[in-house]
Amino acid sequence: MLGAFALALGQLGDRRVLAILAKSIAITLAIFALFGWLGWLALGWALEGYSAQGLETLRAFLAAVLTLIAGWLLFRLVALAVLQLFGDEVVRAVEARHYPAAAAAARPLGWREELRVGGRSLLRALGYNVAALPVALLLLATAIGPALLFAAVNAVLLGRELSEMVALRHRDAAGEAPLPGFASRVALGAIVVALLSVPFVNLLAPMLGAAAATHLVHRRGIA
Repeated sequence: MLGAFALALGQLGDRRVLAILAKSIAITLAIFALFGWLGWLALGWALEGYSAQGLETLRAFLAAVLTLIAGWLLFRLVALAVLQLFGDEVVRAVEARHYPAAAAAARPLGWREELRVGGRSLLRALGYNVAALPVALLLLATAIGPALLFAAVNAVLLGRELSEMVALRHRDAAGEAPLPGFASRVALGAIVVALLSVPFVNLLAPMLGAAAATHLVHRRGIA
């Protein structure tokens, strides 16, 4: 597992990876800038009719706070959505460098299948997190319980999504996808979840996860 992430880090200087990284970071930041702008508009509507010195400053401060809260609560879902846009590009870049034979034999998914897989992944992410919410409410008294629960849920979720994203390109004639074992997938997801919780590093986490998942799947025997 650590070897897979070491290889992923080692490819950060690849021009193809840097281009993908720049696009994904730009879109992620644009999404949260949109959240901030919508918060600004909503606060303007809520405070309409009030005139007080410093009100615009308060409005800007509240909009910034709302954006930070949205970022904290929604970053994993946004990161997963952005990953669906560029994940296949990351996988192809890693395969081209490390597994050229497998890259040549890979099966293109096509935009319809990518859209279907992406939509299913997002619905699964929402479903897992919503299902965990009642348990998280019961754990509120423990303070750290809800955070640990959602970290565990998202580790399982992300490990599966990242591995499937790679494996679907290499399905056999029977349609079977060569996934790593459950423990490896959870470990992969746990590392990505941990990276997502670190400011600035979280912008790299989806790409590093996709690259590491590519190495894990190929180490299972594709190549």
